[in-house]
Amino acid sequence: MDWNRLGRGRKMPPSPAGPQHTETMGAGKAIAVLTSGGDAQGMNAAVRAVVRVGIYTGAKVFFVCEGYQGLVDGGDHIREATWESVSMMLQLGGTVIGSARCQDFRTREGRLRAARNLVKRGITNLCVIGGDGSLTGADTFRAEWGGLLAELLKTGGITAEEAQRSSHLNIVGMVGSIDNDFCGTDMTIGTDSALHRIMEIVDAITTTAQSHQRTFVLEVMGRHCGYLALITALACGADWVFIPESPPEDNWEEHLCRRLAETRDGGSRLNIIIVAEGAIDKHGKAITSDEIKALVVKRLGYDTRVTILGHVQRGGTPSAFDRILASRMGVEAVMALLEGTPETPACVVSLSGNQAVRLPLMECVQVTKDVTTAMNEGRFEDAVKLRGRSFQNNWNVYKLLAHIRPPATKSGYTVAVMNVGAPAAGMNAAVRATVRIGLIHGHHMLAVHDGFEGLAFGMVEEIGWNTVGSWTGLGGSKLGTKRTLPKKHFEEISANISKFGIHGLIIIGGFEAFTGGLELVEGRARFEELCIPLCIVPATVSNNVPGSDFSIGADTALNTITTTCDLIKQSAAGTKRRVFIIETMGGFCGYLATMAGLAAGADAAYIFEEPFSSRDLQANVDHLTEKMKTTVKRGLVLRNERCNENYTTDFIYNLYCEEGKGIFDCRKNVLGHMQQGGSPTPFDRNFGTKMGAKAVAWITGKIKECSRHGRIFANTADSACLLGMRKRSLVFQPIAELRQQTDFEHRIPKEQWWLKLRPILKILAKYNIELDTSETAHLEHLTRKVLVPEATL
Repeated sequence: MDWNRLGRGRKMPPSPAGPQHTETMGAGKAIAVLTSGGDAQGMNAAVRAVVRVGIYTGAKVFFVCEGYQGLVDGGDHIREATWESVSMMLQLGGTVIGSARCQDFRTREGRLRAARNLVKRGITNLCVIGGDGSLTGADTFRAEWGGLLAELLKTGGITAEEAQRSSHLNIVGMVGSIDNDFCGTDMTIGTDSALHRIMEIVDAITTTAQSHQRTFVLEVMGRHCGYLALITALACGADWVFIPESPPEDNWEEHLCRRLAETRDGGSRLNIIIVAEGAIDKHGKAITSDEIKALVVKRLGYDTRVTILGHVQRGGTPSAFDRILASRMGVEAVMALLEGTPETPACVVSLSGNQAVRLPLMECVQVTKDVTTAMNEGRFEDAVKLRGRSFQNNWNVYKLLAHIRPPATKSGYTVAVMNVGAPAAGMNAAVRATVRIGLIHGHHMLAVHDGFEGLAFGMVEEIGWNTVGSWTGLGGSKLGTKRTLPKKHFEEISANISKFGIHGLIIIGGFEAFTGGLELVEGRARFEELCIPLCIVPATVSNNVPGSDFSIGADTALNTITTTCDLIKQSAAGTKRRVFIIETMGGFCGYLATMAGLAAGADAAYIFEEPFSSRDLQANVDHLTEKMKTTVKRGLVLRNERCNENYTTDFIYNLYCEEGKGIFDCRKNVLGHMQQGGSPTPFDRNFGTKMGAKAVAWITGKIKECSRHGRIFANTADSACLLGMRKRSLVFQPIAELRQQTDFEHRIPKEQWWLKLRPILKILAKYNIELDTSETAHLEHLTRKVLVPEATL
């Protein structure tokens, strides 16, 4: 495969000996990796990435077992890692190299011993995966390094040559914490997996609660941070959430009971209340789960149960998101360490939108502490703002959906919502948010069944608040969805837009939603009724809609594929020398195959965007043949369904079978439509909810803008937009402008951000290729000014 086709931007700075390549930039250097503090799913994926990318650059890599305690104790606790020693770690929860709370490292004596242990092994690069306490400890260690070496030299603990060789220590941190309580990153390693555990339990509890008309009070982790509680509340449509950053008003008891009664009166058979373990009132007094239960039983007489989730949230297999996040952070951490100089401040590798960024460690720690200070001083609005824009937006959407009811006075506008294309998990969450936020804006909300076909045939009905109440966790499409495009039904569609008085249309769907939107815009010249604001919300497992880095449903499909690959790898490990070939969905788009390859640790992923030949297939077979000589006697190969019309799944399977005779045997698996089904992941529920809310806010503004004497007339390019996630923010883009960015023949965007991750997939599978460092993150400063929410909802 021609990896150079991906483009090489900024290379590493040239060394005096000539240009430096990523394969040699670690030569003569040593990196140690440790996990510290509470464990989090995905830590093993980060350790694996650090080890493999470190070895790939020519560096020696060492495990430090049992966190800082292992650093202090030395001996067998610090041992060299090999490529094979991190095999089969990717799908394991917790941390294989162990973690421990360490009092010794808090003392100077302990840090002296730790410094000596590193110097004796020539280690001057330390990668710490843990929470803010662990990372602060690492920064203190680095600040003292010169003094520690001087003392060791004076007492004879190290030689002058060793001191010279280890004159400075580079530190890079990755945040592993299920609470997502570290400022400066959108998501910490382990948070998404913890949300998966929580949602599995919430979904299970919902069924029993409905059966008995019960109220459930669920307590989730988060002593100082309400992120898990907040996202859980958004993802399950909870009646109420208690978080430490924003305590309820003083009369919250009356408000809560009124809300629960309203929900029951509206026909619901259950109530869900989410409580963060650190929940407090305005005066700093703890609000406990038992206290809430006693209140509900006493005031309303509802059958109420308390469930405290506890350490189950830390357990289990990491989600696909956490594996990819940890792998990307691991690569970035190694690059940051090897590029580090004595002047470079200790940094933390984090995520902003879909971009890896480097931030000064102590700036992030300081803002994290500022949140606690703000809460202790009762400045709760500041606490929410300091958590960052993502937290703020989630909180604003939650407050709208849970605490505001539709106004008595109507806006006089009618907004219709529909699904177009193939079903995708999370569509229903987006429809629910669209309908409820629309009603809060005072609009008349209409549901269109079966896409454009339904709009043509008049399958349109009013949809109310309670109708969509339980839709957040449902897979598929409750409205029904079809791939039919609108062009051949323009007359009927125009007639029905007029008949039902539709002033704005929100289309939630895949590539057909985008092309259908373009057709409606073209039809405006002939049919005046089509001159209404349109908003496309991308929802497809293929993640192939132009204008958005992510589509609703892709995360759920990715987790389905990853879980299946885990089971298959287990089978392959049980039967030595076996290679599995898996076919994934995605049309011509290789997103699922590539990202599942990263998440499952595949040896290769064949995609349309990266042409391959029979020579490449032979090279992959040779690579697997070499792998079978090691202790890792299994293989996993992914193939996107339309990557090549000649090299079919059967062809590749037969080729591997023939070439692997006597060395390995093969099995194939076509995953098919299971990738479109199932309950949506927390990411897709939350993403769908936020996208739906934002789409309604935008369309409300556009309807008002295009209103003339009681009539709507929208024919400008910016009155038909697609709402997409672009790098770090949600943006509206005129669909007419996206036409130039689209390969219509293959139904994919011309440029796709995730292609830059493919070299990482290859390097982690032990292919010797050049890593693209053109987009290596540069050190940024954490914005200390309060960030403004993305939009007024």
